[in-house]
Amino acid sequence: MSNALTYKGFSARIEFDAEDRIFVGRVAGIRDVVGFHAKTVAGLETAFHEAVNDYMAACAALGQSPSKPVSGNLMLRVPKDVHASAIQAAELAGVSLNQWAADALRAAARSR
Repeated sequence: MSNALTYKGFSARIEFDAEDRIFVGRVAGIRDVVGFHAKTVAGLETAFHEAVNDYMAACAALGQSPSKPVSGNLMLRVPKDVHASAIQAAELAGVSLNQWAADALRAAARSR
């Protein structure tokens, strides 16, 4: 089961607010805070679409890109044993540690 919605290349994490008895979502992966909510699943999907459309229109009106740019550089701190295991796995796969890590992250992101 996934707690995410996707629309026009944007994804949002969804949670249920038991106190207010509503679904609450927030668009992920952007520099701005874009949230939405609804009482039903159908309403939530509509609210998400409206939030994305409004966000894109606001960015266009301001002349800014709606998506947060990424550099492609990712620095991680992991335990030494994880680092050693990753190096060994990369060597056994015949690829660099960078390529092995990129492949592992890609596979993990796709399986979410």
